Amino acid sequence: MDDFAKTSRRAFLRGSAAVAAGAVAGQAVAQDVPDPKITELQDWASYLGVGVDETPYGLPIRFEADVVRRNVEWLTASPISSINFTPIHALDGTITPQGCAFERHHSGAIELSKDDYRLMINGLVDRELVFTYADLERLPRENHVYFCECAANTGMEWAGAQLNGAQFTHGMIHNMEYTGVPLRTLLAEAGADMSADKWVYVEGADASSNGRSIPMEKALDDVLVAFKANGEALRMEHGYPVRLVVPGWEGNMWVKWIRRIEVTDAAVESREETSKYTDVYENGVARKWTWVMDAKSVITSPSPQMPITHGTGPLVVSGLAWSGHGKITRVDVSIDGGANWQTARLGKQGDAKALTRFYLDMDWDGSPMLLQSRAIDETGYVQPTKDQLRESRGENSVYHNNCIQTWFVNEEGIAENVEVS
Repeated sequence: MDDFAKTSRRAFLRGSAAVAAGAVAGQAVAQDVPDPKITELQDWASYLGVGVDETPYGLPIRFEADVVRRNVEWLTASPISSINFTPIHALDGTITPQGCAFERHHSGAIELSKDDYRLMINGLVDRELVFTYADLERLPRENHVYFCECAANTGMEWAGAQLNGAQFTHGMIHNMEYTGVPLRTLLAEAGADMSADKWVYVEGADASSNGRSIPMEKALDDVLVAFKANGEALRMEHGYPVRLVVPGWEGNMWVKWIRRIEVTDAAVESREETSKYTDVYENGVARKWTWVMDAKSVITSPSPQMPITHGTGPLVVSGLAWSGHGKITRVDVSIDGGANWQTARLGKQGDAKALTRFYLDMDWDGSPMLLQSRAIDETGYVQPTKDQLRESRGENSVYHNNCIQTWFVNEEGIAENVEVS
């Protein structure tokens, strides 16, 4: 345990002792004052609860009704080709419940049954094959936890602070345990040409026919053809019954309702890899093939949707960090806008290219804070500031904004999105 962790722990224990003694107003009831929630019979202990068949598929209790996906209506012309955001501010740990995981559609989510599902492999193969859903389930499968991040996540923040909430600035992301068949297994079944210079083109079954080209090296590495998430069937909005999982790479390549895999000599240069999902520099030149999501982090609490409500004393600063290059090895947190940094405590680490939870246990004295987090991954890459990104790419881009985010927290514990470059 490092010196900072020891100091934080001691501060927390001192704060907890003060609370137990009733010394911190509003944080606890003094022990010599009876609490009616303990001493008096409550309604919920006076009647029978609901039976086991009340909700055949379990739903969140009504007190958590605010923990939902949200969209920003003015971002797109229609909700059919749009996006909503994961309520990352209200979650802890790293696994995203499917019902909270963000959606991105280009022509709306479709209903496609397992019985009607087909996946074709063609192109530079010895045998053109068509797999049914049942065929896929008979092949050797793997389970991995990966994050999926839209390339446009944080995209509105290039020119300055725009959206007031971690859900809206960083909520185009989810982290789930995927079950599926490695893509390399299907390619081998078809006798595909797996030469290093080949590509695979993957295409979805929805009306947009969303398609992306993937270099063969990545296709043979860790790409999954997935049919489960968090142990259950995919949700319709996440590509039921089968989607592609491309770990560490931008979400548009995670083609949903995948229907075709074509082995090719070169990239197809589809709409989604030419007119979209390229990064435009200040001089108008587009940066192409920017598949990997670089190291990034955000403090989820305190944040604009998660103010400090308990007053001064013990405070847990919490957030998420991730990198498409591998594991997160360190997260630093600043409470003064980057002038000074403290090393955060990392939660349980899982697969590479998965979300990592971090915590900073501190004692808040009520002073205003400029909260920031900075992620470092196993390659040594350090999450950049906004100015560093702008210096290299200007402000014309929408995609791949992995800048350090700042929340200003005032004396009352209310947070807002501010610009500290």
